[in-house]
Amino acid sequence: MKSDFVLDNAPWPAFVVDDSGRIRRANAASVQQLGTVMAGESTLAASIWSPDNELTVEEFLARSERSSAPMTILSFRVKGGGTRSFGTYVCGFPAEGLRLFLFQLLPLPGRGDQPMPCPPGTDAGRASDRTVPPGQAGAPDAALAHKQKLDCALQLTRTLAHDFNNALTGILGHTSLILDRLPPEDPWRRSLVEVEKFAQRAAEIAQDLAEFSSPEKDATRTAPGNLNRLVRHAVQPFQKSGEANLEWVMQLERNPLAVNGDEAKLQQSLLRILENAVEAVGPAGRITVRTLNHVFSNPVISQSVQLPAGRYVSLEVTDSGPGIPAAILPRVFEPFFTTKPAPHRGLGLAWVYGIVTNHGGVVAVTSPPGQGATVRVFLPAMEQTVVDQPTQVTDLRGRETVLVVDDEEMLLKMCETVLSSFGYGVVMASSGVQALELVARMPGEIDLVLTDLVMPGMSGRELMDRLRLVAPAIPVIGMSGYVLSGESAESQRYLRKPFTTQALLRRVREVLLAGPVS
Repeated sequence: MKSDFVLDNAPWPAFVVDDSGRIRRANAASVQQLGTVMAGESTLAASIWSPDNELTVEEFLARSERSSAPMTILSFRVKGGGTRSFGTYVCGFPAEGLRLFLFQLLPLPGRGDQPMPCPPGTDAGRASDRTVPPGQAGAPDAALAHKQKLDCALQLTRTLAHDFNNALTGILGHTSLILDRLPPEDPWRRSLVEVEKFAQRAAEIAQDLAEFSSPEKDATRTAPGNLNRLVRHAVQPFQKSGEANLEWVMQLERNPLAVNGDEAKLQQSLLRILENAVEAVGPAGRITVRTLNHVFSNPVISQSVQLPAGRYVSLEVTDSGPGIPAAILPRVFEPFFTTKPAPHRGLGLAWVYGIVTNHGGVVAVTSPPGQGATVRVFLPAMEQTVVDQPTQVTDLRGRETVLVVDDEEMLLKMCETVLSSFGYGVVMASSGVQALELVARMPGEIDLVLTDLVMPGMSGRELMDRLRLVAPAIPVIGMSGYVLSGESAESQRYLRKPFTTQALLRRVREVLLAGPVS
């Protein structure tokens, strides 16, 4: 049975049946509930289909092509003998040249069944008794059926976002590594830049899906951050674009004040501002990026900005484009307002406005006639400054040994390729258990552990806890496609998927220099 089924980790039975009645995929919960027959290759669905159902499995699949019922009560043979009825969602879709059907089985404890694990927050345990005959469509408790359907959709979305992020991490890692090695005049460079750009766009979509489907929304982090570092990371992919006539002028504050905020969301807002500037100037022009410290003893009130007294760090992005017409300027922050053709949705600056204001800041756009446009962002700052030492690619080499832990083979290989190319020794493990065995067999040889946080069996977080007990001197970096919330010490040892070669190497170097958490 293939291992890339998107509902592998769902706590309810889920399996895929083709139009000939053979089971093509099945998750672990299917094996646990319906028996080991589900673990075989191309099992016949008839082997788990109860004769209590009104229709045979073939007749049911044929009818499912035309049915739009939200849920059907079906009976199946279960592990240990006997049968059990489930609220069953069936969704047909084409794949692999076949017509496939996704079955998801949810409990009906009101009929005397033993409840199985359900998604957090479901009301399955409070469901009323069902009286719908097996094999016929119906849902006595419509609200419960709707909630269960949404839980299935959210679980599927979370799993897809996780797998999508893993794939994009491999694409971005290898692409950025090749770009670093290619000379500027290489004819393939432009195409690789486009691959990287589209992968980054896809990464934004995956992150939106992950945040949308997260069972709990992450609170904004309040770790002191370096705005200059975020700006450099945001500008970097645009500078690699190969547009020889596009000039970038960077004027960054030497010792910027520290800014509180969610670095991931601030990075997204910076990218949207820069995208607009690049689009405005076209293939030739100038974009100036500035950061400045401000200490206002009195409130600032102007036509474009109103700020209370206090400390701020500002970001200014000025382009040499044609500017914004005066009639349009007041509407630039309106959601879904855009003068651009499809597929633009008019959410870019609206997204920036939301992020900045949620951080207690202010954003303004000015466009004097014939002088391009300037976007100014003011973010509340702390009294402390941050040491701003930009890291060059030549600073990212190392000789240390890194243990990489991930259940995805393609990510293991990508990390090994990147790290070994920059001088590191690399040891790989496909599970937390294997990682602990390697640490035990190689005392004093492993200098850093880089682990995925979401893995079957022992999770990355559990591995980190175990390592703190058995090898506290080894620093650990956690990787995940989800936005991390929590303490600042942990957030500094976190790498968000998908990431570029530079982001991986920079975080490895930073953590190695900092050493283990005390």
